[in-house]
Amino acid sequence: MSERLVLVALDAARALGVLAGVPERGCRWAQGYPGDGDRAGARRYLRVLAESGDPAPFGAYEIRRRGDGLVIGGAGFHGPADAAGVVSVGYGLVPGARGRGYAAEALRTLLEHARAHGAAGAAGDADRENAASHRVMAAAGMRLVAEDERLRYYAVTWAGAPEAASS
Repeated sequence: MSERLVLVALDAARALGVLAGVPERGCRWAQGYPGDGDRAGARRYLRVLAESGDPAPFGAYEIRRRGDGLVIGGAGFHGPADAAGVVSVGYGLVPGARGRGYAAEALRTLLEHARAHGAAGAAGDADRENAASHRVMAAAGMRLVAEDERLRYYAVTWAGAPEAASS
């Protein structure tokens, strides 16, 4: 549970609204939401929903500020856990919400959710030049486990599970 944020699971109607650029009734979006990553997450959610059913608990989420309910970004899983029990995570915030610790707070909440639902660990990656995302993953408890010419890979494991090197 996060002090300042609420992660609200996408459902079909919410995902279709993200793709159409229309918030659900009574919902307010921060300027810049949804972004490309949010639309990609909504498309992925709808594809999985159509192909294999609701991906819960490893679906996509809107990041809402607890105080005013404003949607400031998205976070979620890129699918179910792999054979080792590791989930791949992603997140993003609108530019106006960055630099306030929201991304790390949302990612910590997402990681706690994954662990509570039986994941053995989580993995994520960011472009080598994206120092802000590197700081977010480190602040959320993930550690750098590998890098290549394009990406840096982060991971965290729980309960002695083998650590993943990529997402």
